[in-house]
Amino acid sequence: MKKLTFLLAFMLCFSIAKAQKAEQQIDKLMTSWHQAAAKADFNGYFGLLHDKSIYMGTDATERWTKSEFINFAKPYFDRGRAWDFTAVDRHISFSKDGNTAWVDEILDTKNMSLCRGSGVLIKDNGKWQIVQYVLSMTVPNDLADDVTKQKTPDEVKVRTDFQNKKPLK
Repeated sequence: MKKLTFLLAFMLCFSIAKAQKAEQQIDKLMTSWHQAAAKADFNGYFGLLHDKSIYMGTDATERWTKSEFINFAKPYFDRGRAWDFTAVDRHISFSKDGNTAWVDEILDTKNMSLCRGSGVLIKDNGKWQIVQYVLSMTVPNDLADDVTKQKTPDEVKVRTDFQNKKPLK
């Protein structure tokens, strides 16, 4: 019985250590990704995105494939500085099999104050890569009515354009 208890305790410790290692890997990857943008390290930044990744920016029209995002972002990287986001809070969760991770983070930014980022990563051939990332501006609840009034006129055309697209499936 003691051997079985020891074996179970060992397996539990091993699995906790494995989960902590994966969490540290994701944390390091996300921090490196944001730092690569701040340093305009094009390869470092886009190398962490999966080939089939999707990036969604703060504007309702900003939903880009990796190649579309590269086309949008390249001029920023070419000028020597893209954007500078620093995570001040980050949470990481994993699928049961440990091959998918979800990240949500609060980012301190120089030009947009606090933002929220959320992403999905997959382990592909033993390497973690970002497959989806969503950047959102945070709006304090007390300011939501004013912000809504301010942005609504600009978003009328965007809403109409979305409504005129083919129906959702």
